[in-house]
Amino acid sequence: MPIIENSAVVLTLWATIGYLLGSIPFGMVVARMMNLGNLRDIGSGNIGATNVLRTGNKKAAALTLIFDAAKGAVVLLLARNFAGEDAAQLAAVMAMLGHCFPIWLKFKGGKGVATFLGIMLAYSFPVGVACCVAWLIGAFGWRISSMGALVSAAASTFLLVLMGGGSALFMGIFLTLMVFFRHRENITRIRLGTEPKIGAKT
Repeated sequence: MPIIENSAVVLTLWATIGYLLGSIPFGMVVARMMNLGNLRDIGSGNIGATNVLRTGNKKAAALTLIFDAAKGAVVLLLARNFAGEDAAQLAAVMAMLGHCFPIWLKFKGGKGVATFLGIMLAYSFPVGVACCVAWLIGAFGWRISSMGALVSAAASTFLLVLMGGGSALFMGIFLTLMVFFRHRENITRIRLGTEPKIGAKT
């Protein structure tokens, strides 16, 4: 936990900013602007980059990935600059909650992988890069995209501690648990051997 330096009012303000920014469903915004249809009616119905990719538009998927990562990174960096580390970590946690449970979509949001990685990159670039490498190892080692998310999330807290980010332990644990919770159906399919492989025809 970081040292609490700000008042409850300031922390509440940054928590609110983090949640509202995290709640912006960039996947749906991008899909609508590029006339790709309603993401809720495509593939898994998820609002993240993976489902946007199912529209066949790689540019839209890349933009969604960037924007979803950026909203976690930007709010952390802004809060760190204007208020301090306690506000930064709280804002980041709330951005993750906002992405996964956005008020605009009746609390039915994405799985948080891009936002999680954006937060890690902004908190500590070396830790973020290591988390991205862990994602690649998980995804391409098992040829399952969701395994990348699970391996990266599981490794993140250990990476934080090993690479000098011990003050972010609570944030790391929370983000890890959130990624695993949002991937609970994927975990069930992985155990059953029915989770789609990367590159497999559906």
